[in-house]
Amino acid sequence: MTTNIVELKSVGKSFRSADGSDRAVLAGVDFALKEGEIVALLGQSGSGKSTMLRIMAGLIGADQGQVLYHGLPLFGSARGIRMVFQSFALFPWLTVQKNVELGLEAQGVPSEERELRAEKVIDLIGLSGFEGALPRELSGGMRQRVGIARALVMEPEILLMDEAFSALDVLTGERLREDILELWESGQIPTKAMLVVSHNIEEAVMMADRVLIFSSNPGRIRAELPIALARPRNADSQEVRALIDEVYGLMTAGSARPGRTTEKEAKLQLGDRLPEADIARIEGILELLVDEPYRGQADLPKLGEETELTDRELLDVSITLALLGFAQLAHGDITITPLGEQYVAASNPERQTIFGQQLLENVPLVAYICHGLEQDRSGDLPEDLFLRLLRFTLNAEDAESALRVAIEWGRYGNLFEYNFNAGIIHLPKDETPVPE
Repeated sequence: MTTNIVELKSVGKSFRSADGSDRAVLAGVDFALKEGEIVALLGQSGSGKSTMLRIMAGLIGADQGQVLYHGLPLFGSARGIRMVFQSFALFPWLTVQKNVELGLEAQGVPSEERELRAEKVIDLIGLSGFEGALPRELSGGMRQRVGIARALVMEPEILLMDEAFSALDVLTGERLREDILELWESGQIPTKAMLVVSHNIEEAVMMADRVLIFSSNPGRIRAELPIALARPRNADSQEVRALIDEVYGLMTAGSARPGRTTEKEAKLQLGDRLPEADIARIEGILELLVDEPYRGQADLPKLGEETELTDRELLDVSITLALLGFAQLAHGDITITPLGEQYVAASNPERQTIFGQQLLENVPLVAYICHGLEQDRSGDLPEDLFLRLLRFTLNAEDAESALRVAIEWGRYGNLFEYNFNAGIIHLPKDETPVPE
C-alpha cells in the first residue's frame, strides 16, 4: 500500500492586499503526495502554486484546513522537506562548498561531517572541482546545481521544486532535469517523493507520475492526469506527444478564463488576471493559422515548436485569441473562427476597429476604463485609480500586469491613449468630451 507522506485537506490561504482587503490565493485544496512518486503542478502565473509549495514546506501557515506530515499536523518547517527555488538564492560571498554546507551548519552539524556530506553531494550533482568557486564564477546551470545540492545535502524525504529549471536555457534545463531523474531512479538520493511546479508542459510529462492542473482566483486543483510511462521517456515518442497534447487540452479548458469550465465561469470578470499576450504575437499566430500547412487549425504543441514560444507564451496568446473570438480551443487544438479570418484579411485600420470592438464586448477591464473616461468631464483618469480597483482581487504584481495589458490592447484598438510620463489614461483627442 502506497503511503501518503504529506496531505493537504481543504487548505485555504489569503493575503492582505495593498488596499487592506483579504485576497484568497488558495481555497479548498485537497492533495496527497505519496511515497515513490513525482508530481508536476501546472497552472497560470499567480494561481497560488508557489504558495501551496511554501505551505507544504512549512515556510508559511495555512489559514484554513489541515497540513499533515506522516499523518500528524505540520507546524513550522519539517526537516524532511526541502525546497529549491526558481531564483538561485545563493550567498554571493560564500563559496560553493560553504553555500551547500549552510543548512547543515544551521542544524549544528559538526564541521568535519558538514564538509564530508557537502563534498559527496557536490560530486553527485556534477560540481566536483568547483568547491572553492564563488557564485559569480559559475554559469546559471551550475548555480542552480548548487541550489539543488544545498537541498539534497539535507537528505530530504520530500523535494519541492518551484520552477527550478525555468531560469535556465532549454538545453541546460533539460540536462539538469535528466540528471535529477537519474539520481532519483538510481536511488543515489534518499528522497522519497518530489513535487515540481513548472510552466513547461513537456518537462512535466517527461518527469511526473501525475500532472495536476491548477485553477486561479483562488487556486485549487481542477484536473489530474496520471502518467504510467516508464522513465526515461522519449520526448519524440507517440505516447509522450499524445500526453502533451492532452495536457494542453486540460490547460485550455474554459479558455476565456483560465481554470474555469462552465460557460458562465468562462467569461472574464472585472478583477481577473489578463493573459500576457502582445499584439505582434496575437496577429502572428492568426496569420500562421490561415496559411499552409495549417489551413485554419493547428495542434498547439506543434505550433509551439514552429513559433519557438514557451508554453506560457503560447497559452497566453491562444487564450487571448479565444477570449476575443478570433479562435476556438479544444482538445489541445486551436481553430481560427470566421471573425479571425476576417481580421487577418482586413487592413490595419480595420483590424484595430475589430480589435477594439471585441475588447469592449469581452474584456470588462477595458470596457470599465472606457466608461470611466467617457463619464469624466476631462476625458482622462490616473492609472492608479484602476490599480487600486484591481488590487481588491489581485496581488500588486498581477494588478500591474493586468492594467499594462489592458492599456496595450486598448491603445491598439483606438479606445484610449496613455501618457507614460504622467501615468494618465485619456480618450483619443478627437473623442475627448467638450466641457459644458
